[in-house]
Amino acid sequence: MARHSRLVLVLFAALGCILFGGHVFAADAAKPIRVLLIAGDDVAPFHDWRDISESTRDVLVASGRFDVVVCEDPLILESKKALDAYDVIVFTLFNKSVPDVGKDAKKNLLDFVKKGKGFYVQHLASASMPDWEEFGKLCGRRWVMGTSGHGPREVFKAKVTKTKHPITKGLTDFDIFDELYSNMQGSVPIEVLIEADSPWSGKTEPLLFTLSYGKGRVVNNAFGHDFKAIKHPTMKKIIARSVEWAATGRVAKPAAD
Repeated sequence: MARHSRLVLVLFAALGCILFGGHVFAADAAKPIRVLLIAGDDVAPFHDWRDISESTRDVLVASGRFDVVVCEDPLILESKKALDAYDVIVFTLFNKSVPDVGKDAKKNLLDFVKKGKGFYVQHLASASMPDWEEFGKLCGRRWVMGTSGHGPREVFKAKVTKTKHPITKGLTDFDIFDELYSNMQGSVPIEVLIEADSPWSGKTEPLLFTLSYGKGRVVNNAFGHDFKAIKHPTMKKIIARSVEWAATGRVAKPAAD
């Protein structure tokens, strides 16, 4: 009887370990992606920058996939230790009214991506630090003041060009009221996921695209002039998927966003 009781206890203990282990594994699998969202004031009064950053954060948090920290001081890039806590850096509007970040901050940002993490840049944030050539390469294409442009804000048709990419899988062409960014500058190879025909430039313009940077992944989303564009139903999916893909190289459950 004593031996039987010990056997039962051992079996219960083993079962407990299996269940507990399964719980831990599930918790690890569901661990949120750590996002550092760097926001800041636009040098010209064309955007409600805080509303943009808060709307972007709302979209990410509502997806249930992310733990988002918002920082309005670009000098956080000076701390490699601070950046190490995150899986992906999100740029919305960068504070161009402060002095340019130093060489350590620039190196930290580039190394963050090169070593296998993610970078997501949205709308005018690609115009940040215009004198830093490598930032333009990191963005793939960037807004250049006096060269890039757009027509009046209006409803236009966004065309999905890659339907098998994790970010755009299952999406179809959609109409959106936004600025259609045109003539963004850059020559590094990019994979265009969404584009639109621009009356301003007379060309088909890339509006959502990805690129590799070292071992890391970059998504450039030229949409997002304001909260109305950011919270467009399709754009909410695109933002959440883009940040997840930049962080991990995949989108775990694209049908559930």
